[in-house]
Order: sequence, then C-alpha cells, then structure tokens
Amino acid sequence: MPRIRDLIINLLAKRRLWQAMVLVSVAAVLFLATTSNTYPVPASANDKINHVIAFLELTLVTRLAWPRLPALWYAPALLAFGFSLEVVQATLPYRDFALSDVAADALGIGLGLLPWPGIKTVVDAHLRKSPDNV
Repeated sequence: MPRIRDLIINLLAKRRLWQAMVLVSVAAVLFLATTSNTYPVPASANDKINHVIAFLELTLVTRLAWPRLPALWYAPALLAFGFSLEVVQATLPYRDFALSDVAADALGIGLGLLPWPGIKTVVDAHLRKSPDNV
C-alpha cells in the first residue's frame, strides 16, 4: 500500500493538473476582482489579506505547474497581472485603484517564493525521471 507521503508527492508532480489550476485561479481572481456582486466566498474583512492570499496561491500553483521555470519569469508576470487588475478596477464605477493592493500582491508573491515543503521534492523527482539523467 502506498504511503501518504508518496501519494502527496505523486499529486504534487502532476504538472498538467497544476497548469489547469493556474488557469482556473487566474479566471477566479479576475472575476472576483471585477465583479460588483458580493459572493459568499471565504474572505478576510481586510482586503489586503485577500490580495496576499490570492497571490500566494497563484505563486504556489505556478511553481507546481512549471517547477523548472525560474522565478524571474513568473514573478514579474504575476505582479503585472495584479497591477493590470488595479488598472481595470480604476475604470469600473464600483471599484478603486490602489497601489497598496499591488503591494499586497507583491507580498503574496514573495511569500509564495519562499521554500515550501514538497515543491523541491517534486522538482527533484521530476529531474530524476528526465532523459538527461539516464
């Protein structure tokens, strides 16, 4: 019977799943950032905490989706996405532009770039299976 650790590592190594999750996450963040309706989603009363959590999740999922991609490629892209959301919100009558939201996005990205258990294991396991290692 497989150990729990092996099952988790196997799940974390499913890059196609995480790539799909990046698309779902980007769509969800885009929708929630531009909608005028309030939805019963778990959220903090402080909007900045929501930004940190959203971009932490986006960063972690991106790291799992493309484990060999350097952070210099996706971190600026995620920050540009956050800034673009603020620009779009500036054009909406029920939303406001706030640089503090972009700063909270950057904090979430920074937290997502910290070492997280399992992510290095997934990268190492993937590299061991590569044709270059034969």
